[in-house]
Amino acid sequence: MSEDDNPIEETLSLEEFTEQAYLDYSMYVILDRALPNVGDGLKPVQRRIVYAMSELGLDATAKFKKSARTVGDVLGKFHPHGDTACYDAMVLMAQKFSYRYPLIDGQGNWGSIDDPRAFAAMRYTESRLMPYAEVLLSELGQGTVDWTLNFDGTLEEPEVLPARLPNVLLNGTTGIAVGMATDVPPHNINEVGAACICLLDKPRSTVDDLCEFIKGPDFPGGSEIITPTSEIREMYKSGNGSIKLRARWTKEDGNIVVFALPYQSSSSKILEQIAGQMSDKKLPMLEDLRDESDHENPVRLILVPRSNRVDCDSLMNHLFAKTDLEKNYRVNLNVIGLNGLPAVKNLKSLLVEWIQFRTTTVTRRLNYRLKKVLSRLHILDGYLIAFLNIDEVIRIIRNEDHPKHVLMKTFSLSEIQANAILDLRLRFIARLEEYKIIDEQKELDEERKSIEKLLSSKVRLKTLIKKEIQEDIRVHGDERCCPLVEREAAQALSEAQLLTAEAITIVLSAKGWVRAAKGHDVIASELSFKPGDEFQGFSRGKSNNSVLFFDSAGRVYTLQPHTLPSARGLGEPLTGWLSPPDGALFVGSLFHDETKHILLATTFGYGFVASEEGLVSKNKAGKGLVSVKNGAQLLPPIEVTNIDEEWVACVSSTGNLLIFPVAELPLLPKGKGQKIMQFPTKKLSSGEEYLAGIVVLGQEDHLKVIYDDGRERLMKTTEQEDYVSSRALRGKKLPTKRSLIVKLERVIKN
Repeated sequence: MSEDDNPIEETLSLEEFTEQAYLDYSMYVILDRALPNVGDGLKPVQRRIVYAMSELGLDATAKFKKSARTVGDVLGKFHPHGDTACYDAMVLMAQKFSYRYPLIDGQGNWGSIDDPRAFAAMRYTESRLMPYAEVLLSELGQGTVDWTLNFDGTLEEPEVLPARLPNVLLNGTTGIAVGMATDVPPHNINEVGAACICLLDKPRSTVDDLCEFIKGPDFPGGSEIITPTSEIREMYKSGNGSIKLRARWTKEDGNIVVFALPYQSSSSKILEQIAGQMSDKKLPMLEDLRDESDHENPVRLILVPRSNRVDCDSLMNHLFAKTDLEKNYRVNLNVIGLNGLPAVKNLKSLLVEWIQFRTTTVTRRLNYRLKKVLSRLHILDGYLIAFLNIDEVIRIIRNEDHPKHVLMKTFSLSEIQANAILDLRLRFIARLEEYKIIDEQKELDEERKSIEKLLSSKVRLKTLIKKEIQEDIRVHGDERCCPLVEREAAQALSEAQLLTAEAITIVLSAKGWVRAAKGHDVIASELSFKPGDEFQGFSRGKSNNSVLFFDSAGRVYTLQPHTLPSARGLGEPLTGWLSPPDGALFVGSLFHDETKHILLATTFGYGFVASEEGLVSKNKAGKGLVSVKNGAQLLPPIEVTNIDEEWVACVSSTGNLLIFPVAELPLLPKGKGQKIMQFPTKKLSSGEEYLAGIVVLGQEDHLKVIYDDGRERLMKTTEQEDYVSSRALRGKKLPTKRSLIVKLERVIKN
């Protein structure tokens, strides 16, 4: 064997080989699997399914056939891939909630809007094409498109279908390739058709001009498009952006009824999201929810508010922010153009390219028809010659050994004409047929002239394309599904905003157990407590306000009232929610109000007035507020209504009482404060004497002194005047020597 006979071996480095292999695979995925063609808006698998069904005779008027037969034909003839992926693509084209204009009419279980993947196996379902599929298939056999061999070279398939409408926009598509993706949203036929006609009439139209017709995408399902018009136009100008869809709802008998969900949203998932918030006590204003969806109402979700005082608009605004009742959809107009390459196109360039495709398709259709007409006219000319010379024609056929050549020579016929004459049946030789031939010639000649006029005039060709688009709009057009409504962005409400404003009383025990009682008529001190525990304090407010808890170490904590246990029981320890320092006790609670002030004081006689603004903390450990050192403890906080008119009354454990204006105390955000009352240093350090009680009094309020033996003393305003002095003084001794003073109480004058 010579050297010339040796096969040539090409060697490549591993890097070069893998790079080339990856690039080949990438282009295959991009061009043959993931991205749609601008012409028909279909991916290869979709195109092959539609074509295979047309070849099986499964048009809109045919009987349904098993989907497995269609899938088998697609896989065996055109698409050598997995049956699961093929059937999934087929199901998608049959789902009215997935496709704006479905291509396949399915019979059986093809999934539901709640669970699109819950469709029956292909051996159980039946299918045929929808009438809309004719938009893609009606001109297929008219020389309109190029054909290519299938994967094994035994059959031919169309490279693209001759779409009469820009299906790439009408049904849209999604796909992920290697290094790129596409997300083309669906649109309305009426709007897209009108935009195409506008471009045909005014080729210089801008994207803004086209947006006068195409208001935005049009998804199946009927949800609202709330993206501002300006953003939609920018999306169409760049070919990239996003569209925000929001569920539609109404009120019926006080309930919220959701009747339209965003595209590809699951009602069961949404109900699960809402139920999760309810179980976490984050939606106390919602009492119940249920799904009443059926065949007549594909989407009907019922949300039952707790009362008619619930603001449904605010509630839904919260749910839009927290659930799939509102969703964003990415837009990326990345398609394979007429040049065979993928590119992101804006609205105008996409429609212009489709119009070019359509113009080419119509031109090819007209040329194909013209060729057929001319061919038939040629044959009819031969027929007419034969009828005019029928006797001679019969003689030649009867007597000549090679009648075809003799006919061609005698009457100057072409081979095609001669063959047509020889193939004539005897019954067509009747005299009547001559008139039929002449009539057919006239009709075809008129058609020939019409086609030639169309092909010779760009204006007439555009007019024809416009008329065909208008006719398809008339047949397949419908109203817009998704209304375009500009709304404010959804914003999740705080827990306080979500709650109904109901009167509530928070009861705190000495050992830090807490409970919440409905109403303000609860006598907190008379409630039952655990053995060894006792009443510490209470606070009244609304259920939609946060509650501030204060511990003896000077820290403040925040909880929501609706999370606290009911007063029907003994409550639960605050340490289940909060993490106070070791040894610290909870001394009091207040409902948060940023407009109010509080008086904070320690047992060592220091204190200040603080604003409630900024006291809220989400940390379990709270936040430091009052500096408490050397064994001092924070006393229960006291609300200050009017700094300029109210008074501070403070008393030592040994009975020294001091009253002075609240205005003498500093207004601080946090810290130690200033001296409220003077104490002997030795007695204070030894614990012999300390600040036992402090209250804030109005001009007409009375003061109640409570002793450790249970006795109480009510001091009227006239008696209180003897104890009025300045801040930081010792105060005046009360007329008692028998018992220690426990605390002071304010008695409001009726």
